[in-house]
Amino acid sequence: MTSAEKLVVARQLARLGVDIIEAGFPASSPDDLDAVRSIAIEVGNTPVGEDGHVPVICGLSRCNKRDIDAAWEAVRHARRPRIHTFIATSEIHMQHKLRKTPEQVVAIAKEMVAYARSLGCPDVEFSPEDAGRSNREFLYHILEEVIKAGATTLNIPDTVGYTLPYEFGKLIADIKANTPGIENAIISTHCQNDLGLATANTLAGAHAGARQLEVTINGIGERAGNASLEEVVMAIKCRRELLGGLYTGINTQHITMSSKMVQEHSGLHVQPHKAIVGANAFAHESGIHQDGMLKYKGTYEIISPDDIGLTRANEFGIVLGKLSGRHAVRSKLVELGYEITDKEFEDFFKRYKEVAEKKKRVTDEDIEALLSDEIFQPKVFWSLVDVQATCGTLGLSTATVKLIAPDGEEKIACAVGTGPVDAAYKAVDEIIQIPTVLREYSMTSVTEGIDAIATTRVVVTGDVIDSKHALTGQSFNRAFSGSGAAMDIVVSSVRAYLSALNKMSSFVGAIKASSQVTEGQSVQTTE
Repeated sequence: MTSAEKLVVARQLARLGVDIIEAGFPASSPDDLDAVRSIAIEVGNTPVGEDGHVPVICGLSRCNKRDIDAAWEAVRHARRPRIHTFIATSEIHMQHKLRKTPEQVVAIAKEMVAYARSLGCPDVEFSPEDAGRSNREFLYHILEEVIKAGATTLNIPDTVGYTLPYEFGKLIADIKANTPGIENAIISTHCQNDLGLATANTLAGAHAGARQLEVTINGIGERAGNASLEEVVMAIKCRRELLGGLYTGINTQHITMSSKMVQEHSGLHVQPHKAIVGANAFAHESGIHQDGMLKYKGTYEIISPDDIGLTRANEFGIVLGKLSGRHAVRSKLVELGYEITDKEFEDFFKRYKEVAEKKKRVTDEDIEALLSDEIFQPKVFWSLVDVQATCGTLGLSTATVKLIAPDGEEKIACAVGTGPVDAAYKAVDEIIQIPTVLREYSMTSVTEGIDAIATTRVVVTGDVIDSKHALTGQSFNRAFSGSGAAMDIVVSSVRAYLSALNKMSSFVGAIKASSQVTEGQSVQTTE
């Protein structure tokens, strides 16, 4: 995600009622530092809701001064800043990755937690990476030492998703019972989903005494992902009596919107059968199930769609078509839970009318696809004016594309390809001239029928190697996702490609701007 997209998501997380937003890894790139700083300045100082909730803004860092300095620079502007630092504690990690003795690891952890506190940060979180495979006595010892150094939260990660719920629950209980000074810190969980147990392990940890649960929207994350916020929150809400009366401050009415926003900005779409937020989560196809649902919804639904801010299309009377006016369309957006500005609505309404002229009925799914394509998009550098393609078995596939450049000038290019999409992409490349590699391309139909809207998702990479992996510290070639929607599959494809290229342009621009600022500061210092 770009800095602007991260800020938009952070605003939504605040509305959702998230207590702590770990906004990024500031040392990984100038863009990440700027993103976390922007979130700290705005979201970290803006009360939300009736209770005036202001989330903690946290920056991730490895146990070294450079990372911690970057994290503090990013989060110090927030009303409630936090630095989260980590170092591996399992034997396999200390021996093969860190190549350090346990004594050295303890010394580093103590020193860096103390250093973070010395900067003026009142809230420091410490994670013993790969705690699930770490020696228990060593864990108790290092956690005791970082508490003495000033750690306020102890995050216990099952970094490789290795433990079973019983094991992880016992790990949390043992840490709570055997770590001196634990009463002065909050125990947290961080569970990976490699064995599909992240949610179960997180709940087991909460039941055993953890009072902070690290989760992600839609369960996105490294490898198989992290514990899913929506699954953990709704499980606690549904089975509170079996979890000792635990509860969260999450406003579950914002879950659906948060899920959709993260899907669009990250390009990581959830599978239809994903719990809570999947397209089929509240769909009932079996005849026996349908019969029960018609008689009483509680027969087969333990959660109401309304609980997570999801509306069923057939429960409302408004059916949109080409004769629907602004008021009806705006009312439908409110029904679906979307709050957009007047300008955004006018841009959307124009696209809606184009589709409504071609479709007899515009469904809720069509509305959401158009909103995603029109509203949830990166800053526009290049915009699509026209695309015309020819293809078939009788000749070459060709495409002509007209774009508007950042300076407002119209540019046109024609290209030949193996198919209409390939030709269109080559024409776009000829105009924009940014070296890219198309890594992923997928297309889905929003609804059934030959007149359905097509949504396209692409992932591209370019010559942008300005980021470091949070765990390994290795530089990598950043990928950029893009999405597009249109009734024409070629137009949908071009929109998605431009979305990804606009993201890349935004990121490159941020890097250049940051470099210029740094160079300017260096010149002033030298003089």
